[in-house]
Amino acid sequence: MEREFRQALEEDKSIVLIDVRTSGEHRMGHIPNSLHIDMFSPDLSQKIAALDKSKNYFLYCRSGARSANVCSMMAQQGFPKVTNLFGGLFDWRGEIVTLA
Repeated sequence: MEREFRQALEEDKSIVLIDVRTSGEHRMGHIPNSLHIDMFSPDLSQKIAALDKSKNYFLYCRSGARSANVCSMMAQQGFPKVTNLFGGLFDWRGEIVTLA
């Protein structure tokens, strides 16, 4: 799945990549050009609601569990194009950016 996920990111520049991990996890390493929306943020629903529903969203976390939950939330809010990176950053073999 990670390979297909990475290939889709390379081929479709309109995909919005979202990291749903904590700020600390995001600083320690994230996929380049990803938007950071902490799933534990008290205003998570508002941040999700502010996103453009016409876009294609790919979400990830450390292992794929948290991002699966946010994908489900987004689907319930009417987002038709939401994809989870199963295996998360554990299985990611592409580039990682660190801020720490």
